Amino acid sequence: MDRDGGPRVPEQRRAPARGHGSNSAGEGADDLLFSVLGPVRAWRGGEALPTGSPQQRALLAALLLRDGRTATAGELIDALWGEAPPSQALAAVRTYASRLRKVLSSDALVSEAGGYALRFRDDALDLAVAHELAAAAEKARSAGDRCHARDLIDKSLGLWDGEPLANVPGPYAESQRARLEEWRLQLQENRLDLDLETGCHAEAVSELTALTAAHPLRERLRELLMLALYRSGRQAEALAVYTDTRRLLAEELGVDPRPELSQLQQRILQADAELARPVEERPAPAPQVAQPHQLPATVADFTGRASFVHELGDLLTSAEGSVMAVSALAGIGGVGKTTLAVHVAHQVRQHFPDGQLYVDLQGAGSRPAEPETVLGAFLRALGVPDDSIPETLQERAGLFRTSLDGRRLLVLLDNARDAAQVRPLLPGTAGCAALITSRIRMVDLAGAHLVDLDVMSPDEALQLFTRIVGEERVGAERESALDVVAACGFLPLAIRIAASRLAARRTWTVSVLAAKLADERRRLDELQAGDLAVKATFELGYGQLEPAQARAFRLLGLADGPDISLAAAAAVLDLPQQETEDLLEALVDTSLVESAAPGRYRYHDLVRLYARACAERDEPGEREAALSRLLDFYLTTAARVYATERPGDRTVAHLEPTAYPGREFASDAEALDWLHAEAASLLACVQQSLGPGTLRRAVDLLLASKDLAESGASSRRYEIATVAARDAAAVAGDARAEGRARTTLTQVHRTAGRFEEAQAEAERAEALGRAAADPWICSNAPNELGIIAICRNEHEDGEAFLLTAIDAFRADGNRPGEASALCNLSRILVSMGRTESAVELAQRGIAIYDELGLTLRLANAKYALGIALSHAGRRAEALEELLQAQDVFAENRQRLWEGTTCYRIAEVHLGSRRSAQAAQYAEQALAIGCIGGDWMRANVLTVLGKALNRLGQTGRAQACWREALTIHEKSGAAEADELRTLLSPLAAA
Repeated sequence: MDRDGGPRVPEQRRAPARGHGSNSAGEGADDLLFSVLGPVRAWRGGEALPTGSPQQRALLAALLLRDGRTATAGELIDALWGEAPPSQALAAVRTYASRLRKVLSSDALVSEAGGYALRFRDDALDLAVAHELAAAAEKARSAGDRCHARDLIDKSLGLWDGEPLANVPGPYAESQRARLEEWRLQLQENRLDLDLETGCHAEAVSELTALTAAHPLRERLRELLMLALYRSGRQAEALAVYTDTRRLLAEELGVDPRPELSQLQQRILQADAELARPVEERPAPAPQVAQPHQLPATVADFTGRASFVHELGDLLTSAEGSVMAVSALAGIGGVGKTTLAVHVAHQVRQHFPDGQLYVDLQGAGSRPAEPETVLGAFLRALGVPDDSIPETLQERAGLFRTSLDGRRLLVLLDNARDAAQVRPLLPGTAGCAALITSRIRMVDLAGAHLVDLDVMSPDEALQLFTRIVGEERVGAERESALDVVAACGFLPLAIRIAASRLAARRTWTVSVLAAKLADERRRLDELQAGDLAVKATFELGYGQLEPAQARAFRLLGLADGPDISLAAAAAVLDLPQQETEDLLEALVDTSLVESAAPGRYRYHDLVRLYARACAERDEPGEREAALSRLLDFYLTTAARVYATERPGDRTVAHLEPTAYPGREFASDAEALDWLHAEAASLLACVQQSLGPGTLRRAVDLLLASKDLAESGASSRRYEIATVAARDAAAVAGDARAEGRARTTLTQVHRTAGRFEEAQAEAERAEALGRAAADPWICSNAPNELGIIAICRNEHEDGEAFLLTAIDAFRADGNRPGEASALCNLSRILVSMGRTESAVELAQRGIAIYDELGLTLRLANAKYALGIALSHAGRRAEALEELLQAQDVFAENRQRLWEGTTCYRIAEVHLGSRRSAQAAQYAEQALAIGCIGGDWMRANVLTVLGKALNRLGQTGRAQACWREALTIHEKSGAAEADELRTLLSPLAAA
């Protein structure tokens, strides 16, 4: 294959066009090239030609492999189909030939003697060129020019492009494929034999290991591998190859190794001096190699990281085999890369008896070590005299690899800047290993095993802290110790510094240290001891950034969320997404930012604090603008999601205007996915934006993302953000913002079943809405008061609130809001016994939603209609409506509404005396959760108890009712009376 991944086009050679067979190639065939040492392909003038179906390529291959000789129709039929040709085989052959002639030209594909022949130049077929090169190699070898012979065979093997005749069907292709594969293997054996004759045994070991694995019963390969290992100074391994071969042959074939292999084993056992000498004279011997032992001392209190120690140890010791092992360990500054690498190196040092080299490459500093300087130091450590060390980097690297040939040595390259700095410093032979640490992921270091080192687990972090501070002090204040390691972000360097400071101050308690670290503004200043400082570690990485990368690092650290999406990051930076992604990926490569998931990024807590300190110092004017763009992005996008789910809802028209665009969505599902994926970051943005200039937009973001309040998963975070928004608006004296926040908080409390708090918030919101003349509050607050009245059985008040809400929604032109209030009023009328009117109101709500094309809100209307129909005795219809509502709620991830609907379905089944189904749906409601918190849970338990009682499970029914009674008595709910009635006969019994 070409480097760009396309097919390899054979080089066009201008050999004499004497053609194959008796005729020379015509003009139309002169520019043709063919390949069979891979897929069967054809080119003209470098342009690929279509070769047709697999059977047509099989015909082309059969003609190419006949060296220009004519193939009869019968021979071609046998080639394509063997003993079972189709009935129209002859016609098919003629069709394939006709099509090929159109592609190749009539001069190339000719008909003669009842068959076909292909005319082309000798050098136009890759197989012919490969044969010529192999023949030339034999002549060179016979003449004693083994190096040239080796190069010629290499060129011949280079013409292969995968499996010969790849994907060509037919018995002829199958037999030729096997023949060509065998010839290729023979060429490889000849080339490897020449490797050993010319002293290149170390290079041959790797390829021979792979080939013997692929062809385990091929004894010639085993023989060559034994010889290569022996000449590389690995006698024990060479003998082990013989042992393995003898066992394998006995198990698979029931035979002994051939005599040549047995004789080679004996010569190795006898350390035959002639066996160790290649045919040609060896190059001048490498300088005497010393045995350096340069590893720094491992720390006595090394803690945790067991899986990494095991993984890296196994990989490095695999270098004892036929490949050089390279591991690249990456992570943020202070995560413990060097500590882990040194510890692992000491663990495996016995596997590298020829020594261990170590260098700090100072890659995080302003003056990283130059590779040629490092190589000079390495060569001196290996015993090379100064006057024998060459000047250039390439020569030093070559001498370094030569010096390590046949030896087992470990190289620890600490604190590397990038792969370019590392490549010249890698050993080149099997048996050696390299362990690299760096702040960047060396994805461009070929063959390296990449390891990303994260912070410690909480248990490991506490264990390290305890080892330094002492078991007695930590044991007495374990919770404070957990606070300390959490404030350190579980970063080993930060933990070590904090613990060292505490250990040096016997009068401090752990809680004193925890209190000092609790202040985020001073945390980085507290995390320094002697020459160790977390901030200094981060500064090294930050100092290497390009200006655009540094700006991105500073500004993105301002966002409070647990992570940030690519689109949100683009808003913060005010850049296109592609440019933003390039900057973020560069920050990931430097380990200053983590890739949380595809398209999402996050900061370590301490790195975020450092980024913010940099922003405060270097971005005095842009911080507020960046966060304002982020808020705009979230508000615009959330409003788009809201409008997608609620076409015609006037809420989006009442939101604060924004200057930065939001995301576009290809589907409703994609929009909903975005809202839930961004929940934590979006709500963090709300809490971060409660100051002057952004307060109203932050409150409106809560309005636009109200689905999060009813999702269950994000309800608690939504409540915290809403309370913060209400309090900030009250302090600011902004009646509109406060009223909207209180209306939103009403829904939160109502969803959780806290009806007194909900009513207090709604009443205050309604007053604020009138004062601010805000149509959104003036319609939504009374609607919320009506819903609360339903739950508190205050029917007359509820009817008045909802009629007010209906008028307000109509005045605002908010038809979805009107439909919502109509459905809520339907539920009030059900409770007042006016079921026919209730059904009519719910149906009017459904008609509005249908007209607007709503789905999720239509489910709320169907829920209300299901309740009304059930009370009207129309249970089959009620069940149908409720089941449809349940499906929509589930599809839109409204878990609490889904659970509430399950409860209503259980009620319908209970009314229809389907007790088992009623119990099943009630259990689902309990498992999922419901709108209304504990109050609704008690109602579900009541229904479940009734179903169980009918099923004869009276003990379990009684337990359900007792739990429900406890809940209702605690809240003073009227439903407690029914439960006392249900329990009284059981209690009396």
